Amino acid sequence: MDWFGRARVAFTHAPNPLSLKGKDGLQTDLLKICEQSTPPCRLNPLLFNGHIQTMWTVTQPHGPQVYYRRKIFDASHKTYTGTFAVDFAVDPHTDHDEPLPPRTAYFSDEAFASIGSDDERPMLIVLHGLSGGSHEVYLRHAIEPLLRDGGGDWDVCVVNARGCAHSAITSGVLFNARATWDVRQVVNWARETFPNRPLFGLGFSLGANILTNYVGEEGENCPLTAAVVVGNPFDLQLSSKALQRTWLGKEVYQRFMGTNMKKLIQRHKESIEKWTNLDFQGIQNITYLFEFDREVHRTSRCATWGYPTEEAYYRDASSSDSVLAIRIPFFAISAEDDPIAVKEAVPYQEFKQNPWTVLCTTSLGGHLSWFEFGGGRWHAHPISNFLKNMATKVDLSSIHKPANGKADGNFFQGAEFDPMRRKMEIVLD
Repeated sequence: MDWFGRARVAFTHAPNPLSLKGKDGLQTDLLKICEQSTPPCRLNPLLFNGHIQTMWTVTQPHGPQVYYRRKIFDASHKTYTGTFAVDFAVDPHTDHDEPLPPRTAYFSDEAFASIGSDDERPMLIVLHGLSGGSHEVYLRHAIEPLLRDGGGDWDVCVVNARGCAHSAITSGVLFNARATWDVRQVVNWARETFPNRPLFGLGFSLGANILTNYVGEEGENCPLTAAVVVGNPFDLQLSSKALQRTWLGKEVYQRFMGTNMKKLIQRHKESIEKWTNLDFQGIQNITYLFEFDREVHRTSRCATWGYPTEEAYYRDASSSDSVLAIRIPFFAISAEDDPIAVKEAVPYQEFKQNPWTVLCTTSLGGHLSWFEFGGGRWHAHPISNFLKNMATKVDLSSIHKPANGKADGNFFQGAEFDPMRRKMEIVLD
């Protein structure tokens, strides 16, 4: 029972979680690391349910001040062409390039050319939620503890979805919940540029779904050391239906997200008309997110996608099955009262099957909210604690990824089930 903002915290995991060795030589496991990283969840009692927590977000225009330098990457994929923007957290500066978000300016070519290093600092690669960007308050709350005191011990970058955070759309390739190629390119670039750094991933909401799909696609070959996902909708079809069946879900959340996506398309009207076959006016006439997805993902409307319906897209892009394919330490955080990434879409049974994964659920928190007294966000604590514990307390060289997905006897070894089988074929390289 919840009382005065004190939320229940629960962990879902395999019977025998992934064994890990501490740098002190003692044995531990993934569950213990997650539990040690997760403080009690004590939220603002005046924000007593998921709807109020989630809606309170719009009253929070400020947050920790994080400064960025932006680099525009040319996509290396032969099919998914175009450009995308990556914002790197840097020391405070007074530059600001319009129309970029506050405290953001472009790298000079000379400065970015010298960014490479053989140091061993941990590096975090972050994915934001739907139509967001590096400027989002929930994201800055999460990474700020890693950047304190003039940069701290971490390097952090945020991969902005195409067209988001005032980035340009330069091809017919937009983003969606299966759009793993840009994060894959950044991870591979980081591995080459910083060969000695342990790389970590962090994803929020839609970005959490993308990151889960990416980690599942990579399997035992994933270059990331560990990953955290927060507020992942997991089953997109179920989440969409759950939102549509209630007045608040449809008229508040679906309408709000649909409006945000319409505005995104409107900002890029010239590029959309140049690079795609999308019906610009048809998109401007939609009201809800599922209507937007219907317009954008249906056959022949976009150079990338060819789904016959939005629900075919939702089924194909969902990351619930991807949980079974993960072969790196993976920590998921969700609120049971999340009105957008709903509880019934969380794949509890899959987390019980895979010892490389642990799910932490709180009874309160809303969608990417978890507001504490004083304006803090609870989710920042388990995220930063887990990443710091993995980077500083765990002997990362002791993590051995199993060949062919095999692990101890309790682990799912479905010879007849491929969790990453997709309806729409996408060549990953």
